[in-house]
Amino acid sequence: MIKPPYDALLVLSFGGPEKPDDVIPFLENVLRGRNVPRERMLEVAEHYYHFGGKSPINDQNRALIEALNSELTSHNIPLPIYWGNRNWYPLLPDTIQQMYDDGHRKVLVFVTSIFSSYSGCRQYREDIQRALHELNLAEEMSLDKIRTFYNHPDFIETMADRVRDAIGELPEEGSDQRKVLFTAHSIPNAMAATCAYEKQLTESSRLISEAVGIEDWSLVYQSRSGPPQQPWLEPDVCDVIQEIADQNSARQVVIVPVGFVSDHMEVIYDLDDEAAKLSQKVGITMARAKTAGTHPTFVSMIRKLIEERLGMITEREAIGNFDPSHDVCPVDCCKYEPRRPAPGPPTE
Repeated sequence: MIKPPYDALLVLSFGGPEKPDDVIPFLENVLRGRNVPRERMLEVAEHYYHFGGKSPINDQNRALIEALNSELTSHNIPLPIYWGNRNWYPLLPDTIQQMYDDGHRKVLVFVTSIFSSYSGCRQYREDIQRALHELNLAEEMSLDKIRTFYNHPDFIETMADRVRDAIGELPEEGSDQRKVLFTAHSIPNAMAATCAYEKQLTESSRLISEAVGIEDWSLVYQSRSGPPQQPWLEPDVCDVIQEIADQNSARQVVIVPVGFVSDHMEVIYDLDDEAAKLSQKVGITMARAKTAGTHPTFVSMIRKLIEERLGMITEREAIGNFDPSHDVCPVDCCKYEPRRPAPGPPTE
């Protein structure tokens, strides 16, 4: 029997607190080494306390792992699945040590981040290498990240389905004045200049719009956390909602968090709370599309990406204007040296 090139799968995520007592230690982990005022950290902490001090991201990762395990089992792919986080338990170094103790040496990694940027890709790869060196396992193990999938047809169909469902929640009255806003986490302009983040987001949004038949759409951003003097990607989703109201250019808004894999804190706070309250205040009817989550087509896509790396399939699916993304990132891919003061804390 030919030995498969990988013997385990790691689901690698950002992490989040599970209870109120976790919030401050979690944020201190996120901010370690960054020059961010404590007042800003406490401000972000209130977002978590607003929802009982628990982030939904961990439960959603558990649900994704359960769905993915069933998907792999049904397709006779015998990869055990492990889970590690950048900033909260289960922490990445602990998970790598557990995989090693269990006898695994060649590990495939699915990062719960879609688009290419320093914080969304390269930093995770740096975290892996740092953990391997700290554990003295850099010569013993290899962990390889699965390619990004912003233009994979299954991701596009997953999000098109989510958009259709959101549109279905809106009343027929006002449907002739409807705007769709695709939103993603804002990043510093200097970071955006070193990666394909904007290009990939624009392409995904275009492909999803075409699949649904949407003509009036825009790409906007949310969750900016950097100092005022540092330029970040704009426009902000709430600024655009206010502008729509001021110009009376739409009566309905569909917000699509295309930049997020799951409905975690920044989605439920920035969109379901802040954007929803603003929309109600200015008289706009808003619907928010779900993220990919455990949509069956999305889970199937992850399985296909795994099959690519296992050599089980040769087709590397991608649609639109660009080829499939690389499996191995170039040395300078998404390289970024944060300015000081560093960007403020992302909530996930």
